[in-house]
Amino acid sequence: MSETRKVFITVKTYPTLSKSYDELVCTAGILDDGSWIRVYPLPFRKLDYENRYQKYQWMELPIERNLADPRPESFKVTDLSKVKLIGTPIGTEQGWLARKEIIFAKNKAYTNLEALIKLANDNHLSLATFKPTRLLDFVVEETERKWGAEHLETLKQKANQLSLFQTEDEVRKEFAVVDKLPYKFSYRFCDDTGKESTLMIEDWEIGALYWNCLQRSGSEEAAIEQVKQKYWDTFLKNDLHLFLGTTRQFHAWAKNPFVIIGVFYPPLDQQQALF
Repeated sequence: MSETRKVFITVKTYPTLSKSYDELVCTAGILDDGSWIRVYPLPFRKLDYENRYQKYQWMELPIERNLADPRPESFKVTDLSKVKLIGTPIGTEQGWLARKEIIFAKNKAYTNLEALIKLANDNHLSLATFKPTRLLDFVVEETERKWGAEHLETLKQKANQLSLFQTEDEVRKEFAVVDKLPYKFSYRFCDDTGKESTLMIEDWEIGALYWNCLQRSGSEEAAIEQVKQKYWDTFLKNDLHLFLGTTRQFHAWAKNPFVIIGVFYPPLDQQQALF
């Protein structure tokens, strides 16, 4: 049954294409009761402009459990027209204090990745905050530069169906496909047992940063270096936490079903900086 709830948005992943749902952004955050929630699918670019939400902002959503998704925190929006923003994004004053209070009120920061994977494999959770004990590397790998033809053809067919009710320009604008990132970005790190892992970063923020840097520099090499400067040089000086989420495909059975769906990087407080 649908109910209207408030959600504090902490995660927006970079858009992917789906045969079922067009262009998707996986959105996650903290419910008004302090628990994690995933809202999926949510077609970000089809929301009214004023309802295009930002991270660390409260939203009001009519939601119900997404029964097609076995992950325990997964919900879906039942009426996009009733999505509402609440106020402005929560700021970074006092070392991100207000953000921390919302995120950590009822959620611990895990430090043991194997323990977290077991909880996911037992279907107890699919979203969590993780604090790596030591970051080892920021990994950049080239990947496919174009979306698959099958996905694009599906979107084209849906656009053609709508063209009976929209002008050509309206269809083109509605179904403009977000550019596919030509690189994969990952963190390699150790947990509190010394176990090394590499997880891909699927945050919206890193994709937007890459395109902005590319536009300014005109060089992919320079753009990659600027992304690394922020995610490695800058974030290593902060109190870095990773928001982890399992993928639906690998949840509850894979050796490691998690990807990094967001980063949380408040400044180190004075006491932490001493150590």
